[in-house]
Amino acid sequence: MATFALVLGLSVLVPPLVRRLRLPDLVGLLLVVAATSERVELDGEGLRVGHPGWCAWLLRRGWSLPWARVHGLSPVTTSQGGRVWYVRSAGGEGRAYLLPQRVARFEDFLARFAAASGVDTSTVGRISPPWTYQLLAVLSCVLLLAEVIGLAMAPQLP
Repeated sequence: MATFALVLGLSVLVPPLVRRLRLPDLVGLLLVVAATSERVELDGEGLRVGHPGWCAWLLRRGWSLPWARVHGLSPVTTSQGGRVWYVRSAGGEGRAYLLPQRVARFEDFLARFAAASGVDTSTVGRISPPWTYQLLAVLSCVLLLAEVIGLAMAPQLP
């Protein structure tokens, strides 16, 4: 729903020839779907975060970390007062990777992460409460409805 709310108004902003081709809608839809398609995978080997192959070349690179190299978690306070967690890797590199905190079934994710890595996750929480996502869904519906009404009431452009 939010994807369509973000993309629907694009065709009003482009020249008539491009508008007829529906190109802005298609490109905008593909970009929004690509940006929101990040996957988090946990299995017996480790943790992987990244985008599907069809859009990984366009977006930032993902990362993976085998369970044997997970060393611990480090909390970092954000400028908005929240807290994010970084997964520290063992070994000479000492790298840190942002722990995904916006995943479906977050508590299950944390339990599986703790069981596989041996790292205590009892103090790790969501980056934002679930009601914020519900509010965003409602606002996206309102935005989509406003765009549909605005497009229906706008004079037809050549």
